[in-house]
Amino acid sequence: MELHILDHRLRVASIAKSALASFTHPLVKLIFLRRRTRCKFFSMTETPENYTLVLDEAGFKELEASSSEQVRAESSVWLPLNVLSDANASDSSPPLGVTKIAKSVIAPLARQHVSVFMLSTYQTDFILVREQDLSVVVSTLKEEFRIFREVAGESQQVPGHNVANGLHRDGKEAVGSTLHPVLIPQNRFCVMSLDPDTLPSVATALIDVLFYSGCPAQDEAASPLSSDMERIKFFSFSLIDGYVSLVMDADTQREFPADLLFTSSSGELWRMVRIGGQPLGFDECGIVAQISGPLADRDISAYYISTFSFDHALVPEEDIASVSAMLRQQRLETPEVDAHL
Repeated sequence: MELHILDHRLRVASIAKSALASFTHPLVKLIFLRRRTRCKFFSMTETPENYTLVLDEAGFKELEASSSEQVRAESSVWLPLNVLSDANASDSSPPLGVTKIAKSVIAPLARQHVSVFMLSTYQTDFILVREQDLSVVVSTLKEEFRIFREVAGESQQVPGHNVANGLHRDGKEAVGSTLHPVLIPQNRFCVMSLDPDTLPSVATALIDVLFYSGCPAQDEAASPLSSDMERIKFFSFSLIDGYVSLVMDADTQREFPADLLFTSSSGELWRMVRIGGQPLGFDECGIVAQISGPLADRDISAYYISTFSFDHALVPEEDIASVSAMLRQQRLETPEVDAHL
């Protein structure tokens, strides 16, 4: 398999729901006017707490120009990695899914103290790592993958014999990670895409969902992991290198023109596992591995979306019962974890 280090330097930021109005102009520009911005990597995800944005440096400057004081940004620069199982695969091939790379990428990096930030899309899966950890990443994965780095649009293979020893400074594997509480809301989700040239045709629906779909005061005051919460506010939009990806619940999908959205041939619905009882730290390792490893053992596919505060795994609706049972077993084995299942 091949591992590609893509030619994007990314920032991860959040905007409070009460501050979203201050960013209307740059966000509309980044979403709908891609030919008027240099931003090539943009993702925006709404959760009950805030909006998470993952975007390249050009896009981040657009936000800061609007209101830098109201953008809460993680300090690191992140690099997106992409795994290809077949270098000749077409763009229409389905993504590998985080469980397909759980043992070959996610688990080895966790053992080397490398924190990852996951972003699955309709087209592919991005593993974000800190720029400062790149030597550790390459030295950890060089035996499993042919590694390429994109430079000015050209892919250049990283010679394994030229890679310096990038193992973690203490030379030890990471200690066992914290087993975080989880929530399984009742929403049924869709993973979809559309032709970017048709974005103007869905502008009204997309703006309504992103900017006017909820009451900020109510959303921010509510406990996101309340045991009696049946549904969750979640919507994700990505425009990356000209490809659009959307994740929305089935009710929200009805607001969009059905003839413009497309999904996989199976058209399956997804359920969510939300990870974290309180906001997760960016420095913590093994969060993605906590769920991707057990799902991989059971051959259950999953899309995974990390956000500024919590992580979210989407699994096929038909598998949610077995996933819930798996998580309950984890809870029994770790009784101090309070999981709302």
